[in-house]
Amino acid sequence: MFVLAGLWSGAMGAWAGDQVQGARIWPAPDHTRLVLDVTGPVEHKVFALKGPSRLVIDLQDTTLKARLDALDLAGSPIRRIRSAPRNGNDLRVVLDLKTDVKPRSFELEPNQQYGHRLVVDLIDENGSRLENAGQPTVTQDAGGKRDIVVVIDPGHGGEDPGAIGPRGTREKDVALKMAKTLASLINAQPGYTAKLTRTGDYYIGLRNRTLLARKYNADLFVSVHADAFRTPQPKGASVFALSQRGATSETARWLAQTENRSDLIGGAGGVSLEGRDDMLAGVLLDLSMTASINASLGVGSSVLGQLGSVARLHKPHVEQAAFVVLKSPDIPSILVEAGFISNPQEEKNLATEWYRQRLAKAIMSGIDDYFRKTPPPGTLLAWQKQQGQDTPAFSHYRIRQGDTLSDLARENQISVNELMRFNGLSDDRVMVGQTIRIPAS
Repeated sequence: MFVLAGLWSGAMGAWAGDQVQGARIWPAPDHTRLVLDVTGPVEHKVFALKGPSRLVIDLQDTTLKARLDALDLAGSPIRRIRSAPRNGNDLRVVLDLKTDVKPRSFELEPNQQYGHRLVVDLIDENGSRLENAGQPTVTQDAGGKRDIVVVIDPGHGGEDPGAIGPRGTREKDVALKMAKTLASLINAQPGYTAKLTRTGDYYIGLRNRTLLARKYNADLFVSVHADAFRTPQPKGASVFALSQRGATSETARWLAQTENRSDLIGGAGGVSLEGRDDMLAGVLLDLSMTASINASLGVGSSVLGQLGSVARLHKPHVEQAAFVVLKSPDIPSILVEAGFISNPQEEKNLATEWYRQRLAKAIMSGIDDYFRKTPPPGTLLAWQKQQGQDTPAFSHYRIRQGDTLSDLARENQISVNELMRFNGLSDDRVMVGQTIRIPAS
């Protein structure tokens, strides 16, 4: 009996081809991603049917070894998933849908966490987050002085885990938690509003991240990541701005794509490429890109200086690279590598809330230091600077041996609770070397 079963199993393997061994669903604001784990590259076809709405996925020479009916469909446009063999050796998967979607499919090569995958995106063209982002209403007083808008981009997400540390810590999780902490700190600061490109565990295309920043009329774009290397030795935080090589290639891309001609350069207004000839459009883009890179280097240097007071730095200066998320011609953009997740000690640190909060506070301080010196026109900070109120709303203090939060509160005539709230602290414990902010009297 055992031998016969083995022979039967071997015979099945000879003709069964690929197998679907697992599946995941990642709902996002503008699409839902269905991922099928397959044993190798698979020939497939995807098409939509109406009356009722369905999406059909045909996989050639494939068998199903996963329970698709056990998937959690909450937050997705899928009502039910059905499957059945087809034409003897093939597999048909049918998604019964609540509404029509635009499908897109592609295959992914193995990474640190998963093997071969077939990805099917169900795009909601009516509910796109990009279309519905709009312009945020951000005012601080009756005169309509607007907030400085900082768009924070947690790297990776969903099927893309990013780098994975020796203990299994995933970059996408660290980035999201740290980005949410940073957003809370920014929103608590008068004169600022923070927006996140993603608020959950799903993936957003790299270009769409910068498009979201433009939709939000961002004054600054901050992408949060955790670095990795093939050996465990490298460590330290880094800050990146766009390189000149990246700027040159992006200028060429913008000039080559017709749809970019009508995009406004400068967020809420300034320069438009629409109707410009190639030479003038190129000059305008070069000027805008140069100004954007210079501003990125300025805010990046300010952030790096603050990070250096709470963490080890990988390099003592702002680095430059051609990262896609930094290629906005009209929005100063920086990418912060919070540390090397491939380094065992830094992985351990990045997995803790206190360390992520420490880094987030340093980033916020760097951003605020930069904008208090060079506030965008029309903002509350610019108005305060014009009125002679440009002295910082707080001072920095580095904790020394024997310091307690209650002593500092008493010395500065403020309550402990107010000091905790101003620094985003969950308790009154402080560490030697920690930098805190003390409100100006």
